[in-house]
Amino acid sequence: MPPSPEPIREIAGLGPADLTDAILTSTQPLVLRGLAASWPMVGAAREGDRAGLDYLRQHYQDATVGAMLGGADAGGRFFYNDSVDGFNFQPVHAKLSGVLEEIENKLALDPAPTIYVGSTTIDTCLPGFRQHNDLDLGQRDALASIWIGNRTRIAAHYDLPDNVAVVAAGRRRFTLFPPEQLPNLYVGPIDFTPAGQAISLVDFHQPDFDKFPKFADALRHAQSAELEAGDAIFIPSMWWHHIEALSPFNVLVNYWWRQSPEYMDTPTNALMAAFLTMRDLPLEQRKAWQEIFRHYIFEADTETAAHIPAHARGVLSPLTADGARALRGHLLKKLNR
Repeated sequence: MPPSPEPIREIAGLGPADLTDAILTSTQPLVLRGLAASWPMVGAAREGDRAGLDYLRQHYQDATVGAMLGGADAGGRFFYNDSVDGFNFQPVHAKLSGVLEEIENKLALDPAPTIYVGSTTIDTCLPGFRQHNDLDLGQRDALASIWIGNRTRIAAHYDLPDNVAVVAAGRRRFTLFPPEQLPNLYVGPIDFTPAGQAISLVDFHQPDFDKFPKFADALRHAQSAELEAGDAIFIPSMWWHHIEALSPFNVLVNYWWRQSPEYMDTPTNALMAAFLTMRDLPLEQRKAWQEIFRHYIFEADTETAAHIPAHARGVLSPLTADGARALRGHLLKKLNR
């Protein structure tokens, strides 16, 4: 039998205004039981699926959203096709009212064709919703998004921002892995993905340990929790997370923010540039560049450039908005040669 994930540490008794810096800068995941229990959305969802759907309709004002449609045979799993040159779902743009009606019409079906609205800005599609359903994150300028669907399975992936995700309707199971489990998760293509982030190719419902033997090691480091409406989870930056929506109607509200200035680009750009410039170098050259990155990036400190006059340190100086703008322009000229 494969090992079972450990339970995620839980904190209870908090309300929407009780999130502390200690929670929001944690390097370990946390379940925040009942954090949003006072939300009207949660109250409506607890009355029943149709009451939850009707609550969303109260805030709908003719918004069009991106949605993903999958067949009932996929079991709610949004994934690649068999040859990994396409996907097993159809992306569409539709009125949110139509999506909600489609979910309502299929509440009694199991399995049902899968309907999923992912990562949609709340203030755009449901204006006024956050006036009564929101969290206090202090000075953090978070992006608040909503996810709406029926029974779905979202493959394990990571996100750069820190994340507080609130189950506003239905039930969800979260399975998390620390960043160092990357080699054991059998991640698919980086530049061809179902929704922007590289995903694990392992089917968590039926893991093939002959094909993916190291996934058993990943499970030994996994943490998991099942959340009800009103519960929330803090997912630290770069942690892999697999998310299952377990009910015929599910709503998730999440808040993303970065612990870095807005002028910093995503490190993914550096990774893609490294494929272009370093990955295929001879082994000894790659080792040399590994040392250069260790010295200037991963273990850089105040001593790294202390021997250079401050006015002459260039990119070795702390990054500023102006410095980032100049460096970005320099790189664009180099890449557009």
